[in-house]
Amino acid sequence: MDRVRLGRALGFGARQAVKTLVTAVDAATAENPSSKNANRGGDAGRGPQPVAAPGPATGEVVDPASSAATPTLAAKAAHKAAQTVIQTREMRKGLKRGRRRFGEAAWEPFARLSGVLWLEFAGVFFGIFALFAAGGVWKLRGQWHSAATSDAHRQLLGALAMLAVFGYFSVSSFVRARRRERRK
Repeated sequence: MDRVRLGRALGFGARQAVKTLVTAVDAATAENPSSKNANRGGDAGRGPQPVAAPGPATGEVVDPASSAATPTLAAKAAHKAAQTVIQTREMRKGLKRGRRRFGEAAWEPFARLSGVLWLEFAGVFFGIFALFAAGGVWKLRGQWHSAATSDAHRQLLGALAMLAVFGYFSVSSFVRARRRERRK
């Protein structure tokens, strides 16, 4: 069900509920007609009594004195319903604003710091590989001047390339982590 149909259905239901409530309040506050005549002992000494008239749509009998109270009760119920709708809208806006502020206050620092931690972890990981490459370069440094084999030169150049690449990744990860940590 889309929003428009849902809103119409809820609006219709709310109107029907208000009408039922007003009718129930009127019925509860009205005097019982049979007990009214029995308790009075007749109409002697009293002024003219209101005459019941048929209702506009249903043909039911409506007391004119209680029909004057009906608009005020209906107006009160409509006003109360309007206040409830306004309060609901304000609450929804407040919840949305609170969710955004919670994200700013709690989630963003958590995301930023976890990103910093991840960059530092990656820097350490690349640093370990750079240390292994530095150890390989240290072992192969003596074979640089002796032209015994070209295989030793390839191993030395591979170790140097590995040291340069992983050293760069390690250092750049730590630099990026510090920049992200300082950023607000």
